[in-house]
Amino acid sequence: MISRVDIETAAERLAGVINETRVERHAGISALAGRPVAMKYEHLQRTGSFKIRGAYNLIAQLADGVPVVAASAGNHGQGVALAAGLLGHRATIYMPASAPLPKIEATRNYGAQVVLVDGDVNQCLERAQTDAGDAVYVPPFDDERIIAGQGTVGLEMAAQAPEIETVVVPIGGGGLISGVATAFAHTRRDVRVVGVEAADRATTMADGIRVKGTSALTEAHIRAYVDEVVKVDEEAISQALVMLLERAKQVVEPAGAAALAAVLSGLVPGDGAVGVIVSGGNIDPLLLVRVVEHGLSAAGRYLVLSVIVRDAPGELARLLDVVAAEGLNVLSVDHHRAGSHVGINKTEVRLTLETRDPSHRGEVIDVIRNAGFAANES
Repeated sequence: MISRVDIETAAERLAGVINETRVERHAGISALAGRPVAMKYEHLQRTGSFKIRGAYNLIAQLADGVPVVAASAGNHGQGVALAAGLLGHRATIYMPASAPLPKIEATRNYGAQVVLVDGDVNQCLERAQTDAGDAVYVPPFDDERIIAGQGTVGLEMAAQAPEIETVVVPIGGGGLISGVATAFAHTRRDVRVVGVEAADRATTMADGIRVKGTSALTEAHIRAYVDEVVKVDEEAISQALVMLLERAKQVVEPAGAAALAAVLSGLVPGDGAVGVIVSGGNIDPLLLVRVVEHGLSAAGRYLVLSVIVRDAPGELARLLDVVAAEGLNVLSVDHHRAGSHVGINKTEVRLTLETRDPSHRGEVIDVIRNAGFAANES
């Protein structure tokens, strides 16, 4: 178990190396949550996540010039690569071949050699340890030096947000929450610590927390200092990501939005001020597009309809006139004749519409049906 001294010593090592990321209190997001929300923006940290903290704290304690190896889906690898480069160590990072290209390229650009592995991050972890040889393996979470480095996030937040009654932290392997919970336990024992896991660890889009689970070391810290662990689903994560993008103008990755997702979903008890750690911002632009679309749909902002119309001149125009009269924005129109399972004198039109909220979706369907069209949500 790490101590307050371990975290404070890590903070001294990191001084001048990392950014003391800011805490933002956003009125709009607080209103959505129904309570004051203070967000710690670790996605604005060097390499785009908190991982540089633990990586640098560990590598700074190694003998000069010792090579290091690590395995990562992206964020830990970038943190190790940058830390190793700053401290004069050669780094090799094992990454899944399916990892987003921007994360692979960023890791190389920080000076590391990247070895791509067929399989997920768990296979990468096995390869990195097996192939380490004389190099020092830098684990993503299962090391006291890593945990102490991540704990500096908690030290900063405890000082920056004195009003919070609860702090909410995403959980992958448990290094971040172990450090943050330890920091609060020794500085602000009155603050409750809530961890957030993906409902389905194996398949979640939040690759930053898509690992098998915590280690014995991190589990010991969680048992000692964490008050509660909740689970969030993909819809909640994607909606939180959209809220951060739309309201706070912050681009984050799914794992970085997990803590806020728990708060917005009402999974964090209480109505007092809550601190949220936005842990990472390294997201593939292609994934961002898909997640935003998913989040808007889950929030009731998209409506996809299958509408059956008579196969006659003017019918499509009449349908679109009904839609226009409701002030709806049409995102796409697909007109299907071939292969459509409708009568010979009819055709299927698939409409994607932009709506205000879930209640508006029902109103739109009723208006279209009242105009004489058979309409069903797809």
